[in-house]
Amino acid sequence: MHLDVEVLSRIQFAFTVMFHYLYPPLSIGLGTLLVLMEALYLKTRNPIYESMCKFWVKVFALNFSIGVATGIVMQAEFGTNWATYSRYVGDIFGSALAAEGIFAFFLESGFLAVLLFGWNRVSPKVHFLATVMVMLGATFSAFWITVANSWMHTPAGFQIVGDGMNARAVVTDFFAMVFNPSSMYRFLHVVVGGWIQGAFFMMSVSAYYLLKGRHREFARRSFVIALILAAVATPAQAYIGSKQAEIVSTYQPAKLAAYEGHFQTGPRAPIWLFGIPDPARGQVRYGVKIPGLLSWLAKGDVNAEVRGLNEFPPQDRPPVMLPFQAYHGMIAIGTYLLGLSWLGLLLLWRKRLFESRWLLRLFVISVAAPYLANQLGWIAAEVGRQPWVVYGLLRTADGLSRAVTGGPVLFSLILFTIIYVLLFMVFIFSLDRKIKHGPEDPAANNHSADKTKLKSLVEVSGERLDPAKHSEDEEDR
Repeated sequence: MHLDVEVLSRIQFAFTVMFHYLYPPLSIGLGTLLVLMEALYLKTRNPIYESMCKFWVKVFALNFSIGVATGIVMQAEFGTNWATYSRYVGDIFGSALAAEGIFAFFLESGFLAVLLFGWNRVSPKVHFLATVMVMLGATFSAFWITVANSWMHTPAGFQIVGDGMNARAVVTDFFAMVFNPSSMYRFLHVVVGGWIQGAFFMMSVSAYYLLKGRHREFARRSFVIALILAAVATPAQAYIGSKQAEIVSTYQPAKLAAYEGHFQTGPRAPIWLFGIPDPARGQVRYGVKIPGLLSWLAKGDVNAEVRGLNEFPPQDRPPVMLPFQAYHGMIAIGTYLLGLSWLGLLLLWRKRLFESRWLLRLFVISVAAPYLANQLGWIAAEVGRQPWVVYGLLRTADGLSRAVTGGPVLFSLILFTIIYVLLFMVFIFSLDRKIKHGPEDPAANNHSADKTKLKSLVEVSGERLDPAKHSEDEEDR
């Protein structure tokens, strides 16, 4: 049986990346929410906010640990399956990944220890600083990884050195490489997507508690903070997505054409709400379209001409079906999350949110929607870039390792699948236990703090009343 190395390598890398990407967006979202909650605690000294922080930081730490474990595999795959690609982009990726390790991972992991274990060991302000640093670490990590990935879509600030198999891209302008044409909007898209995922995760758990009649005050306050973040982030994501469409239109027009099933170059290019693209016939079947909307999003003019797939050589055209459906699925989910968050905000304003049990049930199950939207977004972006692994410079087929064969790739894919399934089971089991256990009682937090203060006072008083200590002091005098 013939095993296609390219197909297997792409499936393996897609699987490991998509599984890993279940965790970083949640770290970004929960990190931001932890900063908001602890800021409220510092301002009000209300113990309920301390209880909220202590609970959600445990979830954050669990998510962070699994995310780190699942991210290591990808670096190994660069060397085993994609050696030619790694050599080609090594100077570019090396600088970005080194910056990610120095400025992001160590920052996040170092301060996480203070965040977890420093409640009664450092001052509240120092602990809040640790929370901010952990949030920034998660965000900076997203920045540098997105920079490296964005360079593959819109390369800038480099030159090619060498010929043939020995060719490689070297950095000539570090800041042009970092701030390549697509990096900033793609970074914002990732971060805001993380905010949405973290917010809906928190609202799902909080709604579950409210439906069960448990930890009501904790759940209400957690829900409101997350709802406000979601209500701000969802429309912001729509705006960022529209700006990305302009960039894709300029630098990756074939990808934009695949996103929208746009086969013929012409004015008043439509956006399809749904449909089934048929590349053989050059049309979208069973669909509904809005004429001129793609021209407006891409060019700012409903009558502008947008390039279709017919302008590109067949060997340079991306697949259409998967990017089309993934892109439209992402937009549909984003629209749903926007409507749900603003409906929740409206009912909160009218003081009917927590009495609407049907809506709370909807929030519980909607936790899956941001996960799916983030996955679909990456599928659309990466499949839409094909057949290029570095757009316009290096084809995916040319980036493979020359020595690797299909058998080892298939074996490692099966092995990774087993390990990742086990890791996911551990994550779900641990998360379920934490949620069922619930947060600490705020009164217990106060009692614990009072006991710590009392212990310190007793120790000081004991030293003052200790006859032996008093006698030693007399002798010293």
